[in-house]
Amino acid sequence: MKQMSYNTHMLKKIPWQIWLGCMLVLSSALLYFEHYLIFRDAHHIFIYMFGDIAFLPLEVLFVSMIIHQVLEKREKQEKLHKLNMLIGAFFTETGSELMYRMAQLDSDKHLLQVKFEHDKEWTAKDLIKIEKELKNHKCTLEYNGEKVEGLKDFLDSKRKFLLNLLGNQNLLEHNAFTALLWSVFHTTEELLRRKNLAKNSIEDQKHILTDIQRGYKLIIIEWFSYIKHLHADYPYLFKFELRANPFKDRLCNEKYCLE
Repeated sequence: MKQMSYNTHMLKKIPWQIWLGCMLVLSSALLYFEHYLIFRDAHHIFIYMFGDIAFLPLEVLFVSMIIHQVLEKREKQEKLHKLNMLIGAFFTETGSELMYRMAQLDSDKHLLQVKFEHDKEWTAKDLIKIEKELKNHKCTLEYNGEKVEGLKDFLDSKRKFLLNLLGNQNLLEHNAFTALLWSVFHTTEELLRRKNLAKNSIEDQKHILTDIQRGYKLIIIEWFSYIKHLHADYPYLFKFELRANPFKDRLCNEKYCLE
């Protein structure tokens, strides 16, 4: 009795894929056997059977490698498109103004602004060159109590929106953007802990600038990655983003106008 119970338990543990495989093999064997009973031609059966087996490696190649890779690439493109829609929402709602406010502390922001002044037809080569220059930008920030206070108030007003983004599972798979969000949250917390940012000690000012600088470098790179996406898929929006880029002394769009 115990042996029967043990055998039944072991049968239940066999994966359904094995059961399915066994059923398919058995079905194939039965069909071949019926074919033999009807036509009595084993030679014909083996010719076609070995022909099918010989083609099987090629079928595996086409299905598991080529077709699978095509479908996987298409799935990644669709996922990337959805991610870029979320990232676009971030820059529309928060990112562009956040980047503008951070850039106002950058004493070398004119070096970034001049890169986007010319109204020309951008090529993929231009974008690669600019991206490299942006990554090498030193982001030399200078403390300004009034502007840092404005940055604090702005971040505080956008906390709920940023928290909603952080809870999006699709964005969490985008490591660079997730790092940006965490950096922004850390900067927000540091600023909110201080009541009078205009009268901070030199040590506190350096600490705050370090936090802002970290987020500033990350948001520049993410913004330009988003710009490249617009260049490839939405040329009109690409040109609009260049004209309204956050490195200007005055930031204007349909939602706000800052000086």
